[in-house]
Amino acid sequence: MSYTTLTFDVKDNIATITLNRPEAANAMNLALAKDLMQASLQCNELPEVRAVIITGAGKAFSAGGDIRSFSEQGSDLSRHLREVTTYLNAAISRFTRMDAPVIAAVNGVAAGGGMSLAIASDLVMAAESARFTMAYTKIGLVPDLSSSYFLPRMVGFKRALELTLTNRVLSAQDAYELGIVTQVIPDSELLTQANALAEQLANGPKAAFGAAKRLLHMGCNQTLETQIENESQAIANAAQTPEGIEGIAAFLEKRSPNFKG
Repeated sequence: MSYTTLTFDVKDNIATITLNRPEAANAMNLALAKDLMQASLQCNELPEVRAVIITGAGKAFSAGGDIRSFSEQGSDLSRHLREVTTYLNAAISRFTRMDAPVIAAVNGVAAGGGMSLAIASDLVMAAESARFTMAYTKIGLVPDLSSSYFLPRMVGFKRALELTLTNRVLSAQDAYELGIVTQVIPDSELLTQANALAEQLANGPKAAFGAAKRLLHMGCNQTLETQIENESQAIANAAQTPEGIEGIAAFLEKRSPNFKG
């Protein structure tokens, strides 16, 4: 697969997606939206991919939507935005639903759609210099790319409203304290530590990770009885998989499991 707005590399079972429009602070235009969707499909379909890192080239993770390209659409802007968000929404849905854990390695600013992409990832590692802001209402727009779904679940409804209405800029430490970021890393060590975490996850039980991700997402919208039945079915199914069989055997034999076969 050939990409024009991002780079896609798979090494040691880790797929690294680097948003690659540094001259535009990795802002999301139609081409990037299409590329990101295709990259999400590759991550989902390549069996060798067991963990994913998303990061940005240059000084920014992503400044969000490419407002300059949007302004060029004239009367066609509404249709254009629907097209762009259709591709981006498909990418976020695939990253969320796939088995492989997804790590956002946030360098620099993550604004608007950039913040949405970051918080939709399973784990968010932020450089100390990273900054987060919703940014949408600052230019008369509204949240998109799943942020109205994920942000209230992370920080609570009132805090999500406050961040959306005021567009307050969060430092990496602020975002960590609110539960948006899972780890704050010195700038020079961000990708090194993201790769170390991805390597750890790539050696883990990929199918179990995926099932656990889906259970946690479902749990936000289910009754207690429905969710514990979902858990019961999921753990019974997991116990019959090669991963479950290997994990139980390794525990009983007091050795490290080999989930990669």
